[in-house]
Amino acid sequence: MLALIRTIIVIIYTILVCVGGAIYCLFSPRNPKHVMTFGHMFGRLSVVFGIKIVNRVPEKAKKYGPSIYIGNHQNNYDMVTMSNGVVPRTVTVGKKSLVLIPFFGFLYWITGNILIDRANRSKAHNTISQVAEQIKKHQISVWMFPEGTRSRGRGLLPFKTGAFHAAIAAGVPIVPVCVSSTQGRIKLNRWNNGHVIIEMLEPIDTKNYSRDQVRELAQHCHDLMEAKIKELDAEVAEMDKQKN
Repeated sequence: MLALIRTIIVIIYTILVCVGGAIYCLFSPRNPKHVMTFGHMFGRLSVVFGIKIVNRVPEKAKKYGPSIYIGNHQNNYDMVTMSNGVVPRTVTVGKKSLVLIPFFGFLYWITGNILIDRANRSKAHNTISQVAEQIKKHQISVWMFPEGTRSRGRGLLPFKTGAFHAAIAAGVPIVPVCVSSTQGRIKLNRWNNGHVIIEMLEPIDTKNYSRDQVRELAQHCHDLMEAKIKELDAEVAEMDKQKN
């Protein structure tokens, strides 16, 4: 019964946000400020799912300037957990097919996110150049998932190099954002689904890396995030244990 109630609330809330948001964004279409606004609105659904968010995004992050944020991509719950970590003037990179999702697709496009065609390798490669150009031209930040797909409980998957090529080309730092594991830990029929920690790590300067060192940069970021996620999972386990 609880699962049904949650599902109904999420559907109604999502439709209202998408329709209302699309109308609101028509007055300033594709303005990068919208992504954080609506990302945080979807983040409020964490309460509906019985998730207690511990948000460790430092206040100084608002002053980092153009950057590329990278996060661990776990499952569909990222929409209500990791979205709380989005900072001002940050857009995301998503597959082109997202625009086909009823209600959500149009909102995703009109808020200014970048769409790529993953089925076309040449276009996807060109998108990396476009991302770098957009960062420099509009002084925005871009959020990417370097794993390229949802991990669904398989741990932090190997990183693809697109985000790191873009960061080096644009001359901006990489900012890792880690979210404690959620796969298999959130049950729709359970009232209390415990804690989820979002922690933003310190920016990593990419100016000392050349294009030939992109895999080295990617592996460095992977190692940092993998270690931090293990720390966060242990901390969540302790927090939930004390709560019970």
